[in-house]
Amino acid sequence: MQVTREELNPCTVQLTITCGPDTVKTGFDRAYRDLSKRVRLPGFRPGQAPKAMVQGLLDKRDVYEAAAENIVRDAYKKALEQEKLEPHSMPSVEMKGLDEDKGECEFIVKVPLDPVLKLHDYKGLSADNPVVEVAEAEVDRQVEELRKRRSTQEKITDRGAQEGDVCVVNLKVDGDTGEGRNFMLVAGQTFETLDKALVGMKVEEMKKGKLEFPDTFQEKDWAGSTKEAQITLRSLSAVKLPELDAEFAQAFRSESIDELKERVREGIANAKQAMADEYVTEQLMESLLKQSEVHVPDTMWEQVANRRAQELAEEQRKKNTTIEAYAEENGMTPESLKEALRNEAKMHVQRAVVIQEIFRKEELKLDNNDLNREVVAMAREFGITPDELFQQLKKNNALDEIQFRAVNRKVADFLREHANLKEVRLDD
Repeated sequence: MQVTREELNPCTVQLTITCGPDTVKTGFDRAYRDLSKRVRLPGFRPGQAPKAMVQGLLDKRDVYEAAAENIVRDAYKKALEQEKLEPHSMPSVEMKGLDEDKGECEFIVKVPLDPVLKLHDYKGLSADNPVVEVAEAEVDRQVEELRKRRSTQEKITDRGAQEGDVCVVNLKVDGDTGEGRNFMLVAGQTFETLDKALVGMKVEEMKKGKLEFPDTFQEKDWAGSTKEAQITLRSLSAVKLPELDAEFAQAFRSESIDELKERVREGIANAKQAMADEYVTEQLMESLLKQSEVHVPDTMWEQVANRRAQELAEEQRKKNTTIEAYAEENGMTPESLKEALRNEAKMHVQRAVVIQEIFRKEELKLDNNDLNREVVAMAREFGITPDELFQQLKKNNALDEIQFRAVNRKVADFLREHANLKEVRLDD
């Protein structure tokens, strides 16, 4: 066995391993022996039939896959001993060539070593801290949104159409046969000549007028043309907003409008504070990474980048498009998109290693409240209940995600508590 070693960075060693005929033969013999257990031959127990008899009954791809696994496993173990390497985690393997007849095998393996960290002093880092303020207009807008959610459609019979009313309209252009075409639309949001015609019309009222249909009109044979048409208003309704009274407030578990507004104000403030905290954390982590020496094994971030690329490709497939089209839409080539994903993955892995190191050095601890907080936050993100989220994570063997997030939050809180923060107003 021949091993060529290359130091890719302080914590990634690349080994090019060329195996001799004996190693290749042993790997294939074991593959045939293991796979032959699937084959039933009269007079032989499973796995005991001669190689020559089962060779033609096995899928060659299965044989090569099993042989490659055997060869890589054994050769990799010997190479680690020869090079005196202690891997940090699982390696990545690229098979360069495997030939049973010639007794040849060559593969490249990236061996991950322990991350190398020289952390800058992370206490006393500087960052801008946005001042959290909630204007009365923001509260009023949010309350108005709550009113809209509780709105109802109300039929109108005692007045003509006004801007914002929902109308069912029949249009019959001159020269067309039949009963005309029906449309549901919002008065004031169609096109100029029709909007003008609708104003003041009552249910079942008819009028004749010239309509200038825009190029984007939904009926293609009318789009971009001017036609004389009979306009009939079939029905008319309007959105009715609830009154701002105690009954409305109680629908949102408040005793009065003032109490509801206070809860709304608190909700806005909490959301802004979370955004401000995230903004501060981003500054602190960026500063810390710039001033520290952080090396992570290539295998760690390459796995993250490959997984994200696969997820992105699957997202595009579901939209009946391609990753190439996605890249073009975002002003990139497929190659530059791949490089961007790799850089992003490397940065996230470096951050994760730094966060874990701070958590360890400061002897920070997690309790049930920390974990429950993350479950509730994640459930809110996905629009499901905490119990549903927990069961999904358990089913996918992803419960570690809860702890990962809790550790991140704990360290972020620690960094902000020990930072040198300067209050700023983002609108200044």
